[in-house]
Amino acid sequence: MLDIERFDVPGADIALHHHAIKDADRLFDELLAETPWQQQEIIVFNRKMPMPRLTCWMGEAAYTYSNLRNEPGPWTAPVIEIRDQMTALTGQEFNGVLLNLYRDGQDSMGWHADDEASLGREPLIPSVNLGATRRMRFKPRKNGPGAAFGFDLPHSSVLMMSGQTQENWLHTITKTAKPVGPRINLTFRTVSA
Repeated sequence: MLDIERFDVPGADIALHHHAIKDADRLFDELLAETPWQQQEIIVFNRKMPMPRLTCWMGEAAYTYSNLRNEPGPWTAPVIEIRDQMTALTGQEFNGVLLNLYRDGQDSMGWHADDEASLGREPLIPSVNLGATRRMRFKPRKNGPGAAFGFDLPHSSVLMMSGQTQENWLHTITKTAKPVGPRINLTFRTVSA
């Protein structure tokens, strides 16, 4: 049964849909085994470093973020299955997805907003969580509304971010010293060409 947890946050529309993915265990195993994962390099303080997670971009258009241009790879069967579930859940079609594999607690994602111009204003971004539970933190952008907060993203949940969320807030998945298994995250997007 779908259980929706809404967060009362100024300048944002954020909701966590628990138990939202059908066949989540099987889809996790298929994504882990079949996705062409890669470790890209990013520039941090003028130094090239390996990204602290593995990624894959699938879709119909290229997507650029963090000065990395990602050419689209073909949709795989498990990703199509999840995309169709997201379309049914949101009523919106998505033409791209960024997959992230957090291999353990040392893999992370820095503070950022999904605010690239190619996503348009106030994008709807469903963020699918499979595997180990990780904590997502939010903080207001400079002079933004509200105070920092965080919550856990459990297996088979979908975090919906829409409205002015990306305009007003940054989010992150930080490292943890706790023993934690692999986590796969899929963030579906509608990218303009």
